[in-house]
Amino acid sequence: MNESKIHLHIENSADVNEVFDISASRVRAALVRHPETAARVRVSIGYGGDILDGELETADAVFCWDFDRRDLRRRAPKLRWVHAHGAGVGHMMPLDWLPAGAVLTNSRGVHAQRATEYAFMAILMLSNRIPEMIANQRRAHWQELFSTGIENKTLLIVGVGHIGKDVAAWAKRAGMQVLGIRRTGKPRRHVDEMHTPADLHALLPRADFVLVSAPHTDASHQMLGARELAMLKPAVGLVNYSRANLVDYDALRTKLEAGEMSAVLDVFDPEPLPTSSPLWQTPNLIITPHCSSDDRDAYTPRTLDLVFRNMKRFIAGRPLINRVSRKHQY
Repeated sequence: MNESKIHLHIENSADVNEVFDISASRVRAALVRHPETAARVRVSIGYGGDILDGELETADAVFCWDFDRRDLRRRAPKLRWVHAHGAGVGHMMPLDWLPAGAVLTNSRGVHAQRATEYAFMAILMLSNRIPEMIANQRRAHWQELFSTGIENKTLLIVGVGHIGKDVAAWAKRAGMQVLGIRRTGKPRRHVDEMHTPADLHALLPRADFVLVSAPHTDASHQMLGARELAMLKPAVGLVNYSRANLVDYDALRTKLEAGEMSAVLDVFDPEPLPTSSPLWQTPNLIITPHCSSDDRDAYTPRTLDLVFRNMKRFIAGRPLINRVSRKHQY
């Protein structure tokens, strides 16, 4: 790269909230934390496409959740990098809009600390039968629901990535047995047994708790369907904070209504979850409105740190962190 400044355009949605707002003040603070990069970058900030077309003419990189991606080869002749303000990039698939030679990166890993806290909170709630107690509370029904400690219980983590590995570490400290599934099957510290997705059916009957922590791709779509849910032992607990379409929620609702399991769900399709959805009235279920892993104060600043660390690599011509694979879709 030459010594001219790199143009980074930041595109916010028009109705962005306080968590995801990539504001001028947050950008200034991040540039102070990354002075070497700051000297080499020119930043523009737009909302709802207000200045998008003009900035795309010179942008080398775009940081956004989404933006108008039509005809980028003409509208953004210099574009070589897009960073998605989130871990999921399903809304950007397929990547046929990405100009030749350009790369897409995402924010996986930024959520890890907050998401890990949420995951083990949810597992403890399931272990202590809190969803069942809430269902009884709604009916003003007094029923003593006893449980046992979490030690020696088995946690199956479906998708042992940045967050899954941290949850595994917590689970081991709590004395749990940890089973893991990841695409490669490569071992991870704190996971007692690592497997590939092909082993899912063999692992499900062994689990006391299932944590869904995988990306949503063509290969993982509804990987926990009616058949898989039927393989679970009685009173199992399920946590899904990753992507709604990894689980068949209609089949799950049947199991919840029958009192055969309990669940904590943070992700839905569509979102917001319509008021007409029967999930709102489903017993043995705790709903959280897709807020499990986004730290109100720290998420966007941490993402900016990732972007500016990557910008340093971009300037140096080095491979970028968190590059999204066209083949694997994450």
